Amino acid sequence: MSDMPLISLPLRAFETLSRPAFVMPPHAWDMHVHVFGPAERYAHVAKPHYTLPDGTLAQYRRLMPQLGLQRFAIVQPSYYGTDNTCLLDSLAEAGDLARGVVMIEPDITDAELERFNRSGVRAVMLDLFKRVREPVAAMQRYITETAERIGPLGWHLQFYAPGYVVRDLIGFLRSLPIDFVIDHMGYMLEEDGLKAEDFSRLLNLLECGRCYLKLSGAYRIAKHRGYEFVEPVAKSIVERAPERALWGSDWPHISYSDRDTGELLNLLERWAPSQQARQRILVENPNRLFGVA
Repeated sequence: MSDMPLISLPLRAFETLSRPAFVMPPHAWDMHVHVFGPAERYAHVAKPHYTLPDGTLAQYRRLMPQLGLQRFAIVQPSYYGTDNTCLLDSLAEAGDLARGVVMIEPDITDAELERFNRSGVRAVMLDLFKRVREPVAAMQRYITETAERIGPLGWHLQFYAPGYVVRDLIGFLRSLPIDFVIDHMGYMLEEDGLKAEDFSRLLNLLECGRCYLKLSGAYRIAKHRGYEFVEPVAKSIVERAPERALWGSDWPHISYSDRDTGELLNLLERWAPSQQARQRILVENPNRLFGVA
């Protein structure tokens, strides 16, 4: 793997974004947004995987009315590691419109967690891509210890993980005592050796009452294939448990900056054809997960 970071390109022009092809429900959420910059204010990690992207809060707020989005979750990007300053400042500016998903160190203090909670943070993101060389037992301990720290606050866990790690953790995740979200529909790629039965087990995990699957990252799953490749996966999630599905844009689409965020939103019309299902995915499920009235 090259040590050279990916070069972030400018965002797609706002005027070229597709508009919603269906009636957006009031108070719709985007459950996966990253916010960046300015460079002189927020320091990145020593060796980021990409250069500073376009992706300010002001840019995202400009996009929201065009797509009928009214609330959003800011997810800490790897670019800033466990320094959540940019995220916290963005939450302060956005107010009640946003909630935060932070990355933390194991030795974070209870006082710091309480401060995050007052700021609108409601979850911790676990980047298991960084732990793929660890034994499964070590990952399980890491997850358990994090869950124990945040459980008293009523927070949930969010997993960013390759599909083969998700597969190996399914049995363990079934017993987690707090809610958790798995990004990018489980990221179960055929090229990583995942099979249909692995995805079936993931769907069964939805029955535990704690698991949510995020309808995000369609272009990451499809790679060089069309979105029709992802459609059966997304439809299976919605058909199995519409009350456990969430939607996220993954804006600003790091290393895919030319993506049409409106087109990504419009995939929901095919994945969740009924207005009732979209109401659950865009409004009711996020509200329940974040405890928003």
